Amino acid sequence: MTSAEREAIAKRALAASTADQTEVIVSVSDSALTRFTRGISNQNVAATDRSISVRAIVGGRTGVASTNETSDAAVDAVTARAIALAAFAPADPQQPALPSGGATPTPPGAYVETTAHADPFARAHIADAIVSQAEIAGFWGAGYVATSSSGITIANSAGALASFDGTDAQANVKVIADDSSGFAEHYATDIERIDGHEIGRRAVTKTRDGANPRSVEPGPWTVILEPPAIGELLTYLLSHFSAQSYDEGSSFFSGRLGERFFADGVTIRDDYAHPLAPGMPFDYEAQPKTRPTLVERGAVREIVTDSYYAHKLGRPNTGHALPAPNAWGPQALNVVVDPGSTSADELISQTERGLLISRFWYIRTVDQKRAIVTGMTRDGTFLIDHGRIAGGVRNLRFNQSIVDALAHAVFANDAHRTGGYGYSLVVPTVKIEGFRFTSTTEF
Repeated sequence: MTSAEREAIAKRALAASTADQTEVIVSVSDSALTRFTRGISNQNVAATDRSISVRAIVGGRTGVASTNETSDAAVDAVTARAIALAAFAPADPQQPALPSGGATPTPPGAYVETTAHADPFARAHIADAIVSQAEIAGFWGAGYVATSSSGITIANSAGALASFDGTDAQANVKVIADDSSGFAEHYATDIERIDGHEIGRRAVTKTRDGANPRSVEPGPWTVILEPPAIGELLTYLLSHFSAQSYDEGSSFFSGRLGERFFADGVTIRDDYAHPLAPGMPFDYEAQPKTRPTLVERGAVREIVTDSYYAHKLGRPNTGHALPAPNAWGPQALNVVVDPGSTSADELISQTERGLLISRFWYIRTVDQKRAIVTGMTRDGTFLIDHGRIAGGVRNLRFNQSIVDALAHAVFANDAHRTGGYGYSLVVPTVKIEGFRFTSTTEF
């Protein structure tokens, strides 16, 4: 469905609405995934979907309805249903007028035709390159290659109208030997940038170097976190920068905006136009996204808002609304951590004794307010001794405040896009002093 076709549906819904205010979101997606394990492709799935969501506001009461049908009759019906549902909702005296939008130019590189039209053979070619590296080394690997394209159009009765089309490609692998494993990944909007041979080579190297792992004592350690590790850790901090979290008091800096919590070298932004992860230039209210600096040289400078929290808190609308209704409030979805001035290799060479960590897994929140989480290392944990990698280490469990970790952080001068289920961000490698491990494992 083209942007013009999506806009025609949105305009029909607006014309059919008798609500005080109306918002229409028309979205389409086309995604496919090829999984592989032990040298074979064991799953290939593809899905296409389209959705129309209508938000109707009547007398401060909000109703939302959605459908997958796109006929004129279905559009009229879902609009009427949203209006009817509004009658059952409580009135909210804080409900503001919907924003009127503005210019929303798509950042370069967000949509790539090759990715949008990638077929199973293109994904299988990348998977084969990854698998071949593992087989040459005498190991086996499991992972996936995925591609997707999506389009969204948002319009409302205040005159806002915005459309965006984007693509994405990603691949990762866990290469496994008798007593070690190694992980590698790559994300890009252009599938032709996904190098299966390089992904496989990196994972194989970690697996080989991690053989015969030793145990080390738990306690505070100097750690070097590679992008997948620090990226996953940061996902548990980002909700704290929501105006809703700040207002409700669940953010670690509620009532303390402007104070310094982190090391001087920590600067965190929300940037939908970063070349490694170009994304949607507007939020789910068709409001143009700003590119706020959330943390500047260790001090928390900004929270992200939508029309509701901008009105409630008397702050500018930063353009970070999620689709209504939701329980999370506005969110920063395009987070970028500024790089430092030292290379990742230099961070390692300058470490007398520490741990190099490839990734974490099974992270869970222990204390939301203090941003304390627990989790484990996985797929490539190594001892650093006198500035050199000295072999593999058995996995460890940690309990750590992310705020305290960033208070002792030094970022490298690299930048990588990392991600997982439902998140994507751009981060450098980082060195953290005093990262607290609580126990060891037998694997």
